[in-house]
Amino acid sequence: MGILDGILLGFSQAATPTALLFCLIGVLLGTLIGVLPGIGPSATIAMLLPITLGLDPLTALIMLAGIYYGAQYGGSITAILVNLPGEPSTAVTAIDGYQMARQGRAGSALAISAIGSFVAGTIATVVLAVASPALSQVALKFGAPEYFALTLLGIVLVVVLSRGSLLKGLAMATFGLLLGQVGTDVFTSDTRFTFGLDDLRSGVSFIAVSVGVFGIAEILRNLEQDSTIPRALHKINRLMPTREDFRRSVGPILRGTFLGSLLGVLPGGGAFLSSFASYAVEKRFSRHPEEFGKGAIEGVAGPDSANNAGAQTSFIPMLTLGVPSNAVMALMIGAMVVQGIQPGPRVIVTQPELFWGLVASMWIGN
Repeated sequence: MGILDGILLGFSQAATPTALLFCLIGVLLGTLIGVLPGIGPSATIAMLLPITLGLDPLTALIMLAGIYYGAQYGGSITAILVNLPGEPSTAVTAIDGYQMARQGRAGSALAISAIGSFVAGTIATVVLAVASPALSQVALKFGAPEYFALTLLGIVLVVVLSRGSLLKGLAMATFGLLLGQVGTDVFTSDTRFTFGLDDLRSGVSFIAVSVGVFGIAEILRNLEQDSTIPRALHKINRLMPTREDFRRSVGPILRGTFLGSLLGVLPGGGAFLSSFASYAVEKRFSRHPEEFGKGAIEGVAGPDSANNAGAQTSFIPMLTLGVPSNAVMALMIGAMVVQGIQPGPRVIVTQPELFWGLVASMWIGN
């Protein structure tokens, strides 16, 4: 079956009233879950998995997929408005998005986030349809040396992204490495630095850390201020970005989409790694790097595009190889098994309506 035939088949399957309804439910739930810090799409999909037993396989997968990529945009809303990332991948959006909100430009930040998410999701869906086999092979070739290089890149990014003292940036990178040592070793099953607490066996939750660093810090900062001093509240009275905002956002959106599409297929990275890498790239390529951290719209457009593209292309290893790239994809494989579908490269051949229907639903969901 050709790609064009597959796309037409997919839209015929995904555009039915039932599929459209559950696509809407999934994306709406995902957006709401993304707004609420600490819950996340993994827990939501796990709780809703039994409900999908009464649905046909395609409808069930469409709803669950909508929850995942809907949460990527939902997490940006609170990151921009109240400096509280709803998703780990939107933590970097809070850096400049919240500063834009404090300057009375929250509407522009939210609109650019939505536009970037839609453009990135659309392009990533095309990549998913066209390049699934090739990109899945790239993911399979990543071994220990490549992951070591990615880890080293992460440490370098900390130094690049940090403002002010280089020594403080290195100190925070070291502190992050120490936090990453907490938990159970995947090879020996030995526990490290858990201090006898069972809750630490699975490591330190990044969601808990991001909520603490961004959310609680902002709450304490507000409590420190004198409540008798009148505060300036800016209404969101303009949602459409200016022409200058659009001009400055086109490049970051396209670069973020490219990065997210590539990094999304890597196990464990996906949307989270994509957003931070995109922020580092935009800061490096910007003509005004001094604006980053102070309300640069590129710091919203690039990362939000990257995390949505990464979320879409993370389906590639799951659909083509039966290999989950993250916890959500593992749950999606569980949903397929429950529905009597064997994940792997034969899915696109034996059940093309399922593969292409899910791909088409992603564009509808976006």
